[in-house]
Amino acid sequence: MGRITWFFKSFMREPLWFKVVIIVTFLTAIVFSSSAFSSTLQSIAKLAAAIFFMTYGIKLRHSRLVSTIMFAVALISLYLAWTLII
Repeated sequence: MGRITWFFKSFMREPLWFKVVIIVTFLTAIVFSSSAFSSTLQSIAKLAAAIFFMTYGIKLRHSRLVSTIMFAVALISLYLAWTLII
């Protein structure tokens, strides 16, 4: 529980542009990942997820393990977006 409160407090101290990027990419990834949308919109959802994970990977770069995991998930999201486009 302490980790979640730290994460929330850290998020609230970020600049407005960072909050907007995180919220928009998170909501885009959730909304457009539905199977009701075409594969093009689903690939946009995967790209939004990749931006989300890449942003947090850069933000949490002081922890090498967490940053590496975020970058790996971002690369997986980019790969999935690329395969949906083709």
